[in-house]
This record gives sequence, C-alpha cells and structure tokens, in this order.
Amino acid sequence: MPDVTPELLQRLRTPEGSKALAVAAEVTGGEPLAAASAMRARGFGAELAAAALTQASLRGRAAGKFGADAAAMFFTRAGLEQATRAAVADRRAARLAAAGVETLADLGCGLGSDALAAARHGISVYAVDADPLTAALAAANAEAAGLSGRITVECADATTVEVERYGAVFADPARRQAGRGRVFDPKAYSPPWDFIAGLPVRVPRTVLKLAPGIDHGLLPPGAEGEWVSVGGDLVEAAFWCGPLASAERRATLISGSEVSGLTGSGLERAPVGPVGAWIYDLDPAVIRSHLVAEFAASVGGWLADPEIAYVYTDEPVDTPFARRLGVTDVLPFSLKRLRALLRERGVGVLEIRKRGSALVPDQLRKDLKLSGPNTAGLLLTRVDGAPTALLTTTA
Repeated sequence: MPDVTPELLQRLRTPEGSKALAVAAEVTGGEPLAAASAMRARGFGAELAAAALTQASLRGRAAGKFGADAAAMFFTRAGLEQATRAAVADRRAARLAAAGVETLADLGCGLGSDALAAARHGISVYAVDADPLTAALAAANAEAAGLSGRITVECADATTVEVERYGAVFADPARRQAGRGRVFDPKAYSPPWDFIAGLPVRVPRTVLKLAPGIDHGLLPPGAEGEWVSVGGDLVEAAFWCGPLASAERRATLISGSEVSGLTGSGLERAPVGPVGAWIYDLDPAVIRSHLVAEFAASVGGWLADPEIAYVYTDEPVDTPFARRLGVTDVLPFSLKRLRALLRERGVGVLEIRKRGSALVPDQLRKDLKLSGPNTAGLLLTRVDGAPTALLTTTA
C-alpha cells in the first residue's frame, strides 16, 4: 500500500486533514494499534487516519534531514530516503546565489528539498518531476514553506524542458528502478545519462547531483567534482560545470553548523614511508574525491602503503578531515601472535577497522577469544604490501 495517494494528499491539505495530522502527531510513536484507535476515537475515518499517521511517522524520521521544517512537509518513504539533506541543499543554493544565479530549472525535483533551498536564497525555481504524486508533494511542500511565489512545480518529463530559458540547471536523475532498487550504471539513470551529460553544453551553469560512486571519468571537461559527507556519512557527489567550477576536485564535510573543504587536482600521489606514531582514518569524502595526497600534505604525513588510504605522522595534528588514533603496536598479521598480545594486555573490547584486508571483523573478534577489562583499537591493513595489524588507542 502506498504511503499516500494524490487523492489522500488533497484530503490531508484540507482543514479536516490538518486536524488529522495534528492528532496523529500527538499519538504517533507508540503502539500502532493504539494510535489507530485514538484516531478513530477522534472521529477520523480509517483511510484518512492511516494516511495522517504515516505522515506523522515520516515527519519524525525526516527531522534529521530537514530539521523543524519536517513538521509541515509531506513525504513518501522512497522520497524521504532519496531527498537531499537540508544542510547540503542550503550550501548548494548559497553557492548558486553567490554565482549570480537568479532562475533555476530543477530537473527531477523529488520532494523539493533543493528547490526550497534555492528559493530561500532568492532564486526563482521551475521544478519538474515525471511522477505525478512526487510533483504534487513538491508543490505541497513549497506551499507549506510559504515559497509558492518562487517555486513553480509541474509534472513533466525533464527531457522536454526548455532549459535554455533558465540561468542555471540543477539535475538529480533517478537512480532507482521499480523492482530493481538502486541503479549503479549511469546509462540506466532516468533521465538517461546522454541527456544529463549534454546539459552543460546547453546551459553552462549546470550542477549534477550524482551517486558518490560515480566514475571520475564522467566529469564533463573543466567541471569540478565535489564529494560531500554529513556527519561522516558520504551522501552524494556533485558535478559543478562551466563557470560554477572553482576547483578540480573538492571534498566537503558538514558536521552540524561546521563546513570544511579540501581541494586539489585529485592526481597527486602522497609520499610513502614507515608507520608513524599517529594514524589518520580519512573521511570518505576525502578518499572518494581522490584527495588523499592533498590531505597528507595538510598534516605533513605519508602513506605506509601506496595503495592504502591511511595517513601517518610522527606528531599529532588536529584536522576535521580524519579521525586520529595513536599507534601502540605494529606487527605482521598473525592470529596466534595477535591473540597472545591482546590476552597479555587484558583486552576484552576491541574496535576493529580495516582497509586493504579481506578479514571479516566479526569473525576475527570471535577467533581472538577476547577477555579482560581493557579496550583497544585494531586496524587491519597493509604496510608495503604485507598484511599488518596495528593496535591503536580508541580515542
């Protein structure tokens, strides 16, 4: 059963629907049957009650992406999962506004997260989505935010939009197919990749929102590839085209109100040396943007293996781009030797991380037969090509 239908969405936007949503917000979060009974006791029919309870539940889940705005928005489960986080959309909109963009075509607008952010930065947005329900939800969200005057939403095929009429284009192609889940091949995107890749030729100021695993080789000539993480989770890649590009590669880290950026060519190679006293576990945006060498230079560090993205230093350096751990022991990987060392140290709790190792942490933890009051960290990696175990601090 769908989360909501166009007909139910219309009912939810009536005075009766608003009352149902208010009551659902009060009773949701507990036992579902009790919540449904409470809705019926207030006089709401089963269909409207179920739709209101679903929206209340989704609004609660959406607070992490949209903050306080979620309480007035309309969602579907799939739409919420794919929607741009408000912090990412706001930063993108601010960058577009700073570049002088006044009008924007939003192709594949989804629930409208990017359109809302752009409108809040003074940009007039023409937003389209090929799915009638999704377009209706985006329009409802624009109205709920008081931004209908700056956002026009239509149900339309993105390939039919006269994009040349707008100062800039933002495209977020669908990367899921019904019954197949996520799509990893850009050729299977909707709209198709040939259309998406041709947008910068038609409108130089184009931004493409893509999956983080997108091939660097698909970057249009002269475009900037940006990889974004929020709270340590890699959430998207964005290709900034034409005059919007300001670097070759960029890693952007968002943590609360803090934003950190690292730029470079993505082609540099970091120096290689021995394991240092400190190891840096890099944010995934740094790794995916191919800026490991640039990060190493920023802390005066090096790699212990040219193919493994762990950076080492002899002195601790504070950085927002990695988690820093102290290295206490370095040993060629041997289950017997590692077990004996951990038993000697009284380690009963072990935080295991890995890069460049085929070992399965959960199985290794069982094989180590840990016991004792102490905690430690274990990094499974390679040093100069050899499987290596690094014991570390856990701070």
